[in-house]
Amino acid sequence: MFLVVVIALAVVAVPLAGGRIANLAQIRFRWVPALLGALAVQVVIVSVLPDGAPSLHRLLYIASYAFVGAFLVANRRIVGSHVVALGVLLNTTAIVANNGVMPASGAALRAAGISTSAAGFTNSTHVAHAHLQLLGDIFAIPKPLPLHNVFSIGDVCIVLGVATTIHVVTQSRLVPRRQRPAPNVPIS
Repeated sequence: MFLVVVIALAVVAVPLAGGRIANLAQIRFRWVPALLGALAVQVVIVSVLPDGAPSLHRLLYIASYAFVGAFLVANRRIVGSHVVALGVLLNTTAIVANNGVMPASGAALRAAGISTSAAGFTNSTHVAHAHLQLLGDIFAIPKPLPLHNVFSIGDVCIVLGVATTIHVVTQSRLVPRRQRPAPNVPIS
């Protein structure tokens, strides 16, 4: 939810920065069903059916990242996609290194008010002796704040990449003129 809210804020900032939200309609994404399928799998295994077979959930979680990767490769010419891909690669690396679960720092989980021992499958949890912990969910939005949660360096890259895409395409003043595409020029 954290990623969705931050991306929504990037969109809200467009008119404030003199950009044109209508320009977003110029982006022609490829392989959208791969991305939607990956998101659907993640919602089902994390929120709808978290009590299924843990090994199957972990396999499906990793497979969902393969579909996200396919979407990103298909859309590699879209500005900002390389930064998003870096974030997805960092997250995938941490998840694969920890047997299909994003390792979360115990301190970050406590700060966000999230239990360090979860029942059922969770995409991010405390992992004893985690591998590549630095790539895991080590940052927290503290519990007193809305949307308290944990997030990773990869998540930060994803948000920065998507925000870059939004502001370049909308010709916002937040992007230097030399990096803005000419009006009515296809982005992909």
